[in-house]
Amino acid sequence: MLEKNYKSPAKINLCLHVLGRYDNGYHALAMAMQRIDLCDDIRIRVTTSGEINVTCDGLALAPGENNIATRAARLLFSEAQVDVEVGIDIRIDKRIPVAAGLGGGSSNAATVLLALNDILALHMDNSHLQRLGAQLGADVPFFVFQRPAWATGIGTELTPLPPLPEVAYLLVNPGIAVSTAEVYQSLQLTKGGELANLPRFSVVTKEELCAALHNDLERVTLMRHPLLRQIKQRLLQLGARGALMSGSGATLFGVFDTLDQAQSAASVLAVETDWWTCPVSPL
Repeated sequence: MLEKNYKSPAKINLCLHVLGRYDNGYHALAMAMQRIDLCDDIRIRVTTSGEINVTCDGLALAPGENNIATRAARLLFSEAQVDVEVGIDIRIDKRIPVAAGLGGGSSNAATVLLALNDILALHMDNSHLQRLGAQLGADVPFFVFQRPAWATGIGTELTPLPPLPEVAYLLVNPGIAVSTAEVYQSLQLTKGGELANLPRFSVVTKEELCAALHNDLERVTLMRHPLLRQIKQRLLQLGARGALMSGSGATLFGVFDTLDQAQSAASVLAVETDWWTCPVSPL
């Protein structure tokens, strides 16, 4: 049986602008997104069962077609007209916190698309896989893209970002559950938000990177969860050049000059709190 292992990385939003809402309920966004080296491990094994099975130790996955990794595999099988006798066993070892604003589920779906394209030698190009990913979730094409990107539309229109300054990040999550849907519903959107009116995300120095940090969802989430505001302040007190919430939360990140500095701050927080922390480097 053919078997291979793949890395499924998390992401952070360096900036997230919500420009408005489409008639279909999706929001018009403009985001700078970067993958980080916090990764789930995904093992793919080809079988002759004709079935797609997904397991994840310690996490109750949504059954059947409600599982995004399963849907990704089925979508690719349908698109490529894979032989009905081919089966796939997918095992996900989770390291990315669930529902934390880090894109873990979307990354898993993208990794399944990339992995099956590789292991089954389907020869689909990246743009084709991105289009399939857009059917699964707005963040999935970004993870297929595999580069820092400026994402617009609902998040699926991607342009590569220029090289970003070398920094490290410290992720912090206090274990608070945040409803993405409720955060978006609480936004007070003004009409007429336009992409052309946004400052261009073009940063060269660490100072410019930190000055560009922005998240329209942060105000709503921090207002609902004051502890997150305390975490942001503590990151700055511990030497972060800047700090921001990723996605709709509840993970925040601090920007540090080096990974050693991020690890030192994590050590302090480990003594002070029971928050989950993870020093990471960008990909």
